[in-house]
Amino acid sequence: MASSKLAARAIRNHAKYKGRNDLNIVPMIDMMVILVFFLLFTAVFSNTNILELNLPAPNSSVPDLPKGLQLEVHVRHTGIDIADRNSGILRSLPMTATGEYDYNGLSEYLQFVKSKYQSTTEAAVLLESDIPYDVLVQTMDNVRLYQMNDAPLFTKVELFPDISVGDAPVTGAAAAGPASAAPAGGKK
Repeated sequence: MASSKLAARAIRNHAKYKGRNDLNIVPMIDMMVILVFFLLFTAVFSNTNILELNLPAPNSSVPDLPKGLQLEVHVRHTGIDIADRNSGILRSLPMTATGEYDYNGLSEYLQFVKSKYQSTTEAAVLLESDIPYDVLVQTMDNVRLYQMNDAPLFTKVELFPDISVGDAPVTGAAAAGPASAAPAGGKK
C-alpha cells in the first residue's frame, strides 16, 4: 500500500508540472549582455605598430654588397657606437651624465650621415647581450626617422628605414674569450 501511495504522489507531481519543463534562458541572456558591456568597457585599446625587419634566412649566403656605406649602430652597456662595416667606428656616443643613452646625439649624427649618403636606406642595429627591449625600440626609432622641429607641423623624415637587428661584435677583454682566462700553467 505504501508503494501505491508513492506512485500516486509521483503521478500527481508530474501532472502538476506538465508543460512547465521549458528552459528559462532570460537570466542567462541578461548575464551575457552584462558581460559583453563589462568586457567592452574594460578592454584596453592600444595602438600597436608593426615594423617589418629584413632578417636573412638561416641557411642563406652573404650577398655581394655594393661599395659605399654599410651603417651599423652598436648598442653597448657603455654607450652607442655608430660604425661603417668596412671602415670601423665613425662616432662613439657615451652614456649621458644621467646614465641614459644619447638619442639626440645619435639622431643628429645620423642626419649628418644621411646628408652624405642620401641613397642609403639600410642600417643594422647590433646589441650587446642583456640590453633592455625598450632601448632597442628607441634606438630603432631614432635610426629609422627623425622629427623636424622647425617645420610648422612636426614632420617625421626617414633616415634609414630598412633595419636589421643582430648581436654586436665582441670587443676588448670579452673578445679574447676563454683563452685569456686560462691558467698560466700547462696541462696536468
